[in-house]
Amino acid sequence: MASELMQQLTETTSFIKNIYAATPEVGIILGSGLGNLVKEMQVEQEIGYEQIPHFPLSTVIGHSGKMLFGTLSGKKVMVMAGRFHFYEGYMPQQVVYPVRVMKMLGVQTLLLSNAAGSVNPAYNVGDLMIIKDHISFFTVNPLLGKNEEALGTRFPDMSEPYSKTLIAKAHEIGKKLGYNLHEGIYTGVTGPTFETRAEYMLIKMVGGDVVGMSTVQEAIAATHAGMKVFAVSVVTDIGIREDENIITHEEVLAAAKEAEPKLTALFKELTGIL
Repeated sequence: MASELMQQLTETTSFIKNIYAATPEVGIILGSGLGNLVKEMQVEQEIGYEQIPHFPLSTVIGHSGKMLFGTLSGKKVMVMAGRFHFYEGYMPQQVVYPVRVMKMLGVQTLLLSNAAGSVNPAYNVGDLMIIKDHISFFTVNPLLGKNEEALGTRFPDMSEPYSKTLIAKAHEIGKKLGYNLHEGIYTGVTGPTFETRAEYMLIKMVGGDVVGMSTVQEAIAATHAGMKVFAVSVVTDIGIREDENIITHEEVLAAAKEAEPKLTALFKELTGIL
């Protein structure tokens, strides 16, 4: 007999397939203020999260809360305009529920974006950083509890959570587009508070280049399910700084909006060569 989770996933995917019959190859999750990629795709179907059985609802400004299906660069894609976060009060299993839905709908490759604070002094606001690895010790692992063998193995290997092949392709695209793409390590934290100065120093000491409140749990669930993952952080604020200014969510959204055309072009080109 199927577990409650697998029953819910089956009901969710059946609902979506009844509305949109095509099989998406690529799944895309857009971070805070990074929703304009949808303007580049040919949208064939739009479903609000509130319509989808067992789906959480996005509660954060900058996350619109809808699932879009259609074509981008000749590929069938499904795009989450608005993600879920642990800090909203959702369990990690709820945060990654959409990733598992994507897998069951046929998605093979997952593209993730996020707004992040930099702890690397070489980065500037508006820069893009390709995530080559992450530190997840400060977040709750979404695979805790009974393992669903239908989704993946009990002890998934995490030595390459972000595809080296896709990273290499992204660098080629970046060179062609004239972008200075960084490559570094994303540190996942729970939020919703921005980090203290001491926490920024700790993250820098353990090897993090940027820090954010998303992505890590999604990447773990996608790796568990056998999907290829590619992720980019948009640097929206500088964490370690000498002055006394504070960080606000409004400033993060504004910085993300400014850098968004670069991210959109990168994802569009990358999708075309997958």
